[in-house]
Amino acid sequence: MYAPVSRPAAELTERLDPRRWIVLAILSGSLLLIAMDTTILNVAFPSLVADLQPGSVEQLWIIDVYALALSGLLVTAGGLGDRWGRKRLLLVGFGIFAFASLLAVFATEAWHVIGARALLGVGGAAIMPSTLSILRAVFTDARERAFAYAVWAAVLGGGMALGPIIGGLLVQDHGWQSAFLLNIPVAALVIGFGLWFLPESRSARGGKWDWWGVGQSIVGMLALAGGIKQLGKSGVGDPLPWILLAVATLALTVFVRRQLRLEAPLLQVRLFTNRSFSLAAIAIFLGMVGMGAVLFLVTQWFQYAQGYTPLQAGLRLLPAPLGLIVTSMTTPALMQRFPIRHVMGAGLVAMAAGLALPWVVQQFATVGYPAFAVALAVLGLGVGVATTVASVTLMAAAPTEDVGGAAAIEETCYELGAAMGVAILGSLATVLYTANLPSLGLTGPGADKVRDSVGEAAHVADEIGGTAGKALLDTVSYAYSTAVTPAFLVAAGLALAAAAMVWAWIPRDLRPTENAH
Repeated sequence: MYAPVSRPAAELTERLDPRRWIVLAILSGSLLLIAMDTTILNVAFPSLVADLQPGSVEQLWIIDVYALALSGLLVTAGGLGDRWGRKRLLLVGFGIFAFASLLAVFATEAWHVIGARALLGVGGAAIMPSTLSILRAVFTDARERAFAYAVWAAVLGGGMALGPIIGGLLVQDHGWQSAFLLNIPVAALVIGFGLWFLPESRSARGGKWDWWGVGQSIVGMLALAGGIKQLGKSGVGDPLPWILLAVATLALTVFVRRQLRLEAPLLQVRLFTNRSFSLAAIAIFLGMVGMGAVLFLVTQWFQYAQGYTPLQAGLRLLPAPLGLIVTSMTTPALMQRFPIRHVMGAGLVAMAAGLALPWVVQQFATVGYPAFAVALAVLGLGVGVATTVASVTLMAAAPTEDVGGAAAIEETCYELGAAMGVAILGSLATVLYTANLPSLGLTGPGADKVRDSVGEAAHVADEIGGTAGKALLDTVSYAYSTAVTPAFLVAAGLALAAAAMVWAWIPRDLRPTENAH
């Protein structure tokens, strides 16, 4: 609980780090690079496939291995930064990131790119928890810290949306290698300025390094992330994702039980006994479930049903990140004027409204881009408010010695939330799409491809060509449009459930933007 009492101005001024705004700029630049790298390959991928000609399994690994490595190592990286030094870990992470990018630029085989992408995930895992941990150490004033976290949230959301746009501009003139080449000068600048300006910080808590815990967390998180992704690809009928999720449940249960027994745990799982911390994590997770599902499904709709290029599709997604950036930057002022539970709850309700809007419009008219644009903007506004408040609340609820673990939990919620949105809601949309298709008069492999996915259907329509191909594309486009909106409605229901929990259980006097004695 936070007492709404301010420290004397003279005492606070003495404790403020004069480098803090430079530190924020450096860390924002580093986070922008990591965020963009999660989506930039979406645009570069077709030319990479045409050049290196990877098999279908290799293509899956090229796409997924980055997120798998990142998700699997976040908990370990947070604990390592607390003990070894957050600045040191961040700079090492950027060294790995630059080296991996260089390997990708000179790749001549698919497995070269897979290895490089895995290393990029290792570097990203070292970087991401360190950014929030260093911000917590540098910004000692609660109001300024809230603004710094708001910038962090805006950069993360904006970077993920800018990835396809910047990637499209680079790839169309300079090839797929340019998507990786961009990382190297940015990493070099961050390392150079980081050595100069970033302060070192670490946890005062000592103790032995928990190697068993490291193994359990990596196995559990890799299996969890892999199971979620596989569920989205193969659907609920495939046993593989369920086997992976069972392994994840077993490994993470053993991990949690072990951490509760240790005096110096790798991750302080007792953080979740704090209601504010747990609800903030839920808000971030559900916010990214909705955002991840919408960005994935709407991008598919743009490219396959509407015939846009990846760059054109990326540009039409801009209402969501623009809304997120605007509200992320204005939310700290709202947090100072209104109770936290009202601000976070209102953000979740706005997010639900954006998710439900396409379904509502579809009850009265055909859903076109204007409806999706408004929905994306409202969704971005809601997610920006909810995740910013949640980030400030989550980090404020964590003790200083556990800040690395708290940062790892927050970023895991971002990563797994987006993956869960694609897996669960993407699978629901696929089932509804197949159910909505009328009898097409096709037989053989062509009919199976059309029913598998809208992407396959678009390829079949292109192969048929002419009036028949156009008619097929119109049919599958309508079936897909009527399939995605109920999936968004389910996500809206989850957001409303989270809002109800926030209003019911967040303490009325919680004030993470106020300085305690």
